[in-house]
Amino acid sequence: MASRPSLGLRARLLSAFALLCVVTTAAVAGGMYLLARTAILERAQDAEVEAMTGRLKSLYPLRSATPGQDELGEIAAAASGRNGFAVALYAGTHSPLPPYPPPAPGPLRPGGTARTVDLGVVSPELRRMVAGGRTAWQRVVWQGEPKLIIGAPLLIVEGDRPARVSGIEVYAASSLLPEQRSIDALTVRAWSIGGAALAFAVVLASLATRGVLGPVRELGRAARLLGEGEMRARIAVRGTDELADVARTFNTTAAELQRLVGQLREMEADARRFVADVSHELRTPLAALTAVADVLEEEAAQLPEPAGRAARLVSQETLNLTALVNDLIEISRFDSGVAALVPNEVDVAELVRSTLRVRGWQESVRTELPAGVTARLDPRRVDVILANLVGNALRHGEPPVSVRLSADPHRIDLEVRDHGAGLEEAALPHVFDRFYKVSAARARSEGSGLGLAIARENARLHRGDLTVANAPDGGAVFTLRLPRRAPGSDEGPE
Repeated sequence: MASRPSLGLRARLLSAFALLCVVTTAAVAGGMYLLARTAILERAQDAEVEAMTGRLKSLYPLRSATPGQDELGEIAAAASGRNGFAVALYAGTHSPLPPYPPPAPGPLRPGGTARTVDLGVVSPELRRMVAGGRTAWQRVVWQGEPKLIIGAPLLIVEGDRPARVSGIEVYAASSLLPEQRSIDALTVRAWSIGGAALAFAVVLASLATRGVLGPVRELGRAARLLGEGEMRARIAVRGTDELADVARTFNTTAAELQRLVGQLREMEADARRFVADVSHELRTPLAALTAVADVLEEEAAQLPEPAGRAARLVSQETLNLTALVNDLIEISRFDSGVAALVPNEVDVAELVRSTLRVRGWQESVRTELPAGVTARLDPRRVDVILANLVGNALRHGEPPVSVRLSADPHRIDLEVRDHGAGLEEAALPHVFDRFYKVSAARARSEGSGLGLAIARENARLHRGDLTVANAPDGGAVFTLRLPRRAPGSDEGPE
C-alpha cells in the first residue's frame, strides 16, 4: 500500500503556528467583540430607558384616567425622543401612528408619502410585561434597520397608596443604527488585528523554524557524509540548548566511530598484508614441494600400496595448496589495487571454446555461441571467470551444463547453467563471499572458497558484474555481464 505524502517539518511547524494564531486570535477577538457589543447595546438601552422614563414623568399628573385619541397623541409626542417616535395605547385605542421614517423638522412637502408604524413588531411577551406594570424593551430589525423598542406603563399614584396601572401603555422606538455602525467598525478592526497577528505569527514561525531546521539540516548532511564513509564529518555546536546537546552527541559518536573504523581498517590492512606476505613466502617452498610431489607421483605406481597412496595424497594436497596460494596472491592484488587489465580484441565464442578445450570440457558442456561477437577484453581474466563457473557447475550441479552467449551493441552476456537442485535461497547472497562454501560438509580438497570471489573481482575489473539466481525449472544460473569495451580500451568493438 502506497504511503501517504507527508508535509515537511517546516510546513508542519508553519501550519501549527498559523493554526495556533488563528484559534487564539479568533477566541480573543470573538470574546472582545461579544463583550464590546454587549456593552455598547446595554449602554444604549440604559440611556434610552432612562431618557424615556424621564420624559414620561413630565406627564404626571394625568389630565384624565380615560384619555382619548388626542390625549394619547400628546402622550406619544411627549414620550418620543429626538431621533425616535412613540405610540400610546389605552383600552384598544391608540394615538395617531407617526410616520416612518420620522419627518424632518419643518412641514411635509406637498405630495410626500410616509409609512405608518406596524404595531405587529411589538412582541406579545413585551406587551404582557408592559400590561403587568413593568418597563421592558426588545431589539428588532424593522424596515432593514436595527431598532430598540421600549414599552412602559403609565402608573396612577394616589398619596400613600401603592401605585397602580392606569391602563395606558407607551411604546417608543429609537434607531440603533449608530451603535450598529460602531459594532461593524469594531468587527473590521478585530479582523484587521487578527490578520496582522496571523502575518506576525507566520514571520515568527519562519524565524523559529529557521533556527530549528538549520541545525537539523546540518545534522542530516553530516549524517549522510558519515554514511558515505566521510569519517571526519562534524557539525558546529552553537549555544547550550537541546540542539547543541544533539550536536555534541553526534560529534562524540562520529569521533568514536572514526576511531573504531580506523582501527578496523588498520587491522584489515594488516591482515591483507599478512596474507600477501605469507602467500609470497610460501611460493618458494611450494615450488620445491611441487617438484618432489611430481617425482613421488611418477614413482607412486612402483611403491607398495600404502606408500603409493600416501605419495599420491601428498601430490594432490601439494597441488591444492599451490592453487590456494595462487588464489590468495590474486586476491591480495585486487585488495591492493594493483590488478590491471590487458585488453585485446577477441572473438568471444572462440574464447569460450578455448577455455573448454584446454580443460577437456568440450564434450561435457553444451554451448550456444553465435559467431561474429567480438569485444575488447582481457582474455586471461575472462578465462579465469569461465573456468570457475563451468568447473563449479560440473562438480556441484547436474548435467546438462550449458554456456550461452548473447550480445547487444554495448555489452555481452555469458550464461553458465546446470540442471541440478540449485542453491538454497539463504546461500544466494553469500555465494561470492570469500571462503564461503554452500555446504559446510564439503571436503577441503573441493576448493578454497575463493574461486567465485576472484571471478566477480575480475568481472568488476572489466566494469561488469557477475550474478547468480536459481532457474524456475531447476539449477543454478550464473550470468557474466561485460561491456564490449573494457576500461582502458582505445577502440570499441568492431
